[in-house]
Amino acid sequence: MAILDLAFIIGQNAHNALTEDILSGDLTAQLLPETATARAQVITRQSGILCGTQWFDACFMSLDPACKITWQAKDGDTIHPGQLLCELNGGTRALLTGERSALNLLQTLSATATRTRRYVDVVTGLNVKIMDTRKTLPGLRHAQKYAVRTGGGYNQRAGLYDGILIKENHIAAAGSIAAVLDAAFKLAPVGVSIQIEVENMMQLDEALDAGAKLILLDNFDLDALLAAVQHTAGRAELEASGGITLAGLREIAETGVDRISIGALTKDIDALDLSMRMI
Repeated sequence: MAILDLAFIIGQNAHNALTEDILSGDLTAQLLPETATARAQVITRQSGILCGTQWFDACFMSLDPACKITWQAKDGDTIHPGQLLCELNGGTRALLTGERSALNLLQTLSATATRTRRYVDVVTGLNVKIMDTRKTLPGLRHAQKYAVRTGGGYNQRAGLYDGILIKENHIAAAGSIAAVLDAAFKLAPVGVSIQIEVENMMQLDEALDAGAKLILLDNFDLDALLAAVQHTAGRAELEASGGITLAGLREIAETGVDRISIGALTKDIDALDLSMRMI
């Protein structure tokens, strides 16, 4: 996956979140003296994996560069209900104005990391990678992919620009698996991944014969996955995808596939319950 500069991504995400919320100004915060300062704490009401501390910091630092934030936990840590996550010291207006945007980012990225860790834990001891997809929240693609890594997962391509994934419509438009793979091999620069999606064993054979080295097995059942792994015999990396649930994940991993891609890591998340209070 092509990774953009993380500091730029964090700044952009924080800016967009604050602009959406504040626009022309925080009318309620203006009820308080401009020079007032305050202290606040953030605690979690749920267990999970913490993620997004830099995004949280960026929201407050852009409003008050003198704001001091002291973290008691770091990205990747397991957190528990009632745990103190951080303390803030800064301008009262800045703390109140930035609260919602900062918490939104922190709880969303923590939710992504937490869900990823659940899937990763299920396949502990097996030689398989839990992969994300492009099914991310709009505007938070790179942030959520960071959260997937924090949770122990792996990233697919970041977008359409840094990897080739050939799906059924691409094959149909090109005329055949052999034709579309030939075009991909000629087009792709060194280092750009080329993956092709197949829907049955016949297509798997066509892809292997055409030189595919990364093959996505779309909606194969357990027996078909096992047969595909045995038939491929290491000639290509195999990735299971489609209809993957937490309950059936271990069985899929035990077929011997190399990768399992799961859209739910980033799109089916429940934000962690975090709270910020003045003290």
